[in-house]
Amino acid sequence: MKTIDPRHYDVIVAPVVTEKATTASEFNKVVFKVQGGATKPQIKEAVEKLFDVKVKSVNTLVRKGKSKSFRGTFGTQSDTKRAVVTLEEGHRIDVTTGL
Repeated sequence: MKTIDPRHYDVIVAPVVTEKATTASEFNKVVFKVQGGATKPQIKEAVEKLFDVKVKSVNTLVRKGKSKSFRGTFGTQSDTKRAVVTLEEGHRIDVTTGL
């Protein structure tokens, strides 16, 4: 039985299940919400250890929070960092089965 470093669970917050992410899964890509300060090597290591797959590349983006108004009170949603993880051929992560 392999041991997983608990820090890996802090790096990966949640999988992103959207139409665009589902389309990307056809090309061996998986989208995750990640911790704001996570680096690409940390994300790569966390995905490889948690899901037992081989990662080809990691691309990150910061999605800016939207400005909202509710009964005259203005606020802003938090920014979220996302990672698009490209997997090696023959490796797969199916995030839709857990829903």
